[in-house]
Amino acid sequence: MRNCLLSVLLIVFGALLRVATGEAPRDRHVVVVVWDGMRPDFVSEHNTPTLWKLAQDGVTFRNHHSVYPSATIVNGTAIVTGDYPARNGILANRDYRPRIDAKKPIDSENADVVHKGDELWANKYIGVQTIAELLHQRGQKTAIATAKTVGLLFDRHADSVDDRDIFAGASLPPNAIESLVKTLGAFPPATQPSERDTWTTKALTDFLWHDEVPSFSLLWLSEPDDTEHKAAPGAPAALAAIKLSDENLGRVVAALDQHHAKSTTDIFVVSDHGFSTIAREIDVPKILKNAGFNAATVFADEPKPGQVMLVGNGGSVLFYVIGHDAAVIHKLVEFLQQTDFAGVIFTREPMEGTFTFDKAKIDNEHAADVVMSFRWTEDNNQFGIPGMIDADWQRAAGEGTHATLSKFDMHNMLIAGGPDFDTGLTSELPSGNVDLAPTILTILGIKPGESMDGRVLAEAMKNAANLNAKTQTIEATRKYPDGIWQQSLTSSHVGSTIYLENGNGGFKPKQ
Repeated sequence: MRNCLLSVLLIVFGALLRVATGEAPRDRHVVVVVWDGMRPDFVSEHNTPTLWKLAQDGVTFRNHHSVYPSATIVNGTAIVTGDYPARNGILANRDYRPRIDAKKPIDSENADVVHKGDELWANKYIGVQTIAELLHQRGQKTAIATAKTVGLLFDRHADSVDDRDIFAGASLPPNAIESLVKTLGAFPPATQPSERDTWTTKALTDFLWHDEVPSFSLLWLSEPDDTEHKAAPGAPAALAAIKLSDENLGRVVAALDQHHAKSTTDIFVVSDHGFSTIAREIDVPKILKNAGFNAATVFADEPKPGQVMLVGNGGSVLFYVIGHDAAVIHKLVEFLQQTDFAGVIFTREPMEGTFTFDKAKIDNEHAADVVMSFRWTEDNNQFGIPGMIDADWQRAAGEGTHATLSKFDMHNMLIAGGPDFDTGLTSELPSGNVDLAPTILTILGIKPGESMDGRVLAEAMKNAANLNAKTQTIEATRKYPDGIWQQSLTSSHVGSTIYLENGNGGFKPKQ
């Protein structure tokens, strides 16, 4: 009874809100399908026939961009909010928030962490509203199904039949999973990512879409990311995982046909980030300890001023100096600048040879003191695929990971098609994950918030707008007695929207 009353109130409130804002609902559906970790250079008629056909009938965004750090939770949040981490508050897959846990890092999408964060920060763990939340305010229905736990962040207050959220075999409302398990069986174990993806796809098409296709749906597939982490990009197992993601996309398209909804549905197939192969595993905690820093990845006791908490995120490391001790921070940066693995260093406060956090859109009250992206090259891996990086201590050389400022991590995939998009178009204009939310809201007849970092992808729509881009590179250097530290960061700009292209650096010893 309570849920029915809530649904009625939301519909009434939504109608009033549309009148007040001048918004007009459209006969449209939007479906977003995320292929976690899919690089654009693996899209082909052979590897991805279903996706290839969508590209021929729609638009390929050739110059699409991830958000830094180029990691899943960061980019999932950017996709559904239209904002960079500075504004939405999700800064990494793993970070350190001492008010939640003073002794160890947190997983940003963990349910207990999310609930505690909302409790501590007045329901602003995510600092802005998501697509689903905005649609619910207007009485529109959504369906979210993710093979990974990231789905909790997309609609963390879901509590009715009109806004069910399935994520990694759990659900909101919590009881929604019961009837699903009766139909599909238990969610497969983590050792079977492809089976998890198929289960999650069917959860969307056979369960959440049982009666109708709602205004907005999001399906998040864990492949090829899971397999590429173990086997590296281009490995036979990774290519097989890509084919399975394409088959799941085919299931989505077939389900739209069955519901006679294809002619009114725009489909976005996007990846959260690209991928690289690990050239070297860098044990940063050990290196810092040997250099005399009081550094740890877990504190045994309550942290003390001057201690350094290291949080590894694969291709980037976050450094939190307890008490923000300026002397320790300066010593840490000077040390990193003279290593052979640092690529780009960002700092909370201006420092010689670094970029401040705002240059990467990660300036937020919860940010670390120092953030380092590892160095990268265009060298080929064991399968002939370019993109090699140094990475943190959690994976071995020869395996795959991401989260650097490498162009192979920062350039990801986006293909879109449907009644609102041009046909057979390849767009070279820079675009990014932050652009999906404002574009989706516009398609559904809702005015995007003026504060959104992203923009509407008008260049790809029918009656396309002519837009221009500019690119710039900034540099920072610092001289030392034994050599010079140099780093650079390249970005593109379309209007007021900024896309990070790549960044790299290194220490050059005196000859």
